[in-house]
Amino acid sequence: MSNSPFLVGEILDIDTGINTIDDLIEAYKRIGGFQGRHIADAASVLLDMYGNENVTVFLSFTGNLVSTGLRGLLAKFIERGFVDVIITTAGTLDHDIAKSMGGKYYLSYFDVDDVEMSREGIHRIGNVAVRKEHYGPLIEKFVHSSLEELAKIKEEWGVRELLWEMGKRIDDEYSIIRAASKASVPIYVPGFVDGAFGTAILTYNEIQRTRAGGKQVRIDLLKDEHELMDIAYSSKSLGALIIGGGISKHHVIWWSQFAGGLDYVVYVTMAIEWDGSLSGARPKEAITWGKVKPTARQAFVLEDATVVLPILIPYVVRKYGFRKGVKLVG
Repeated sequence: MSNSPFLVGEILDIDTGINTIDDLIEAYKRIGGFQGRHIADAASVLLDMYGNENVTVFLSFTGNLVSTGLRGLLAKFIERGFVDVIITTAGTLDHDIAKSMGGKYYLSYFDVDDVEMSREGIHRIGNVAVRKEHYGPLIEKFVHSSLEELAKIKEEWGVRELLWEMGKRIDDEYSIIRAASKASVPIYVPGFVDGAFGTAILTYNEIQRTRAGGKQVRIDLLKDEHELMDIAYSSKSLGALIIGGGISKHHVIWWSQFAGGLDYVVYVTMAIEWDGSLSGARPKEAITWGKVKPTARQAFVLEDATVVLPILIPYVVRKYGFRKGVKLVG
């Protein structure tokens, strides 16, 4: 091996003997090039992160993934203790509740006649589809019925508190909200009003406002942020698996800066960095903000999460089985 800093390992040929996830990760290491190698790097970072029992692990993902079958994979990952904190988007709540309430999602196509699709009463999420009656009405009905009960307990709630209580009312083993509630994993949704879930809280309160003796629910917008602040300050070390971009990604790295930055981080995204957006920014950019430590173990995978997560998550679970998560709130 040359001692040049530009040559870090030899590329080796592979053959057809790939029978397990472990074989696949090893094959990616040998292939050496392009995104396969980055998936292998991500697997290595995750193993190191989970090998350090002092790490508080954040899982960040966007709601579009929950419209796919990845929902169940994420829920089981949470149940097995591999997640200490979840930060996600309103779409996660919407899709999770809709599916938990019996909503059916279907295979479709990217290239369809969207005008005709709309006339048939179908919503499209990429090449996934859901009928309108299996979405908004189911979400509103569940949120309203839950708030009817919860308003009798107290008037003011943090969103994380609401979600834990709602998780107790969901009977679906693949529900992410239910998994977070059962495992006492805080689930934070900083943009919770940006979807059917937040709108259902609004419409519930509007209905209660017109009723004699109606009990509205107030949302403490900063309660979740206080909890996140306490988590960041009290953690010995921070790590994150960040899937996709936007507000859920930024909220993880934003709070991480107050603890000196992430020690371990894996980004999985299809966004590019050339427009200056956060969604496509690589971990090394976050170093300039103090959100990722210069010494952090990091990996950046420019790939579709529906390709990457069914490799990485089973690989980690196979290596560790179960993990004793950190109880952070409640």
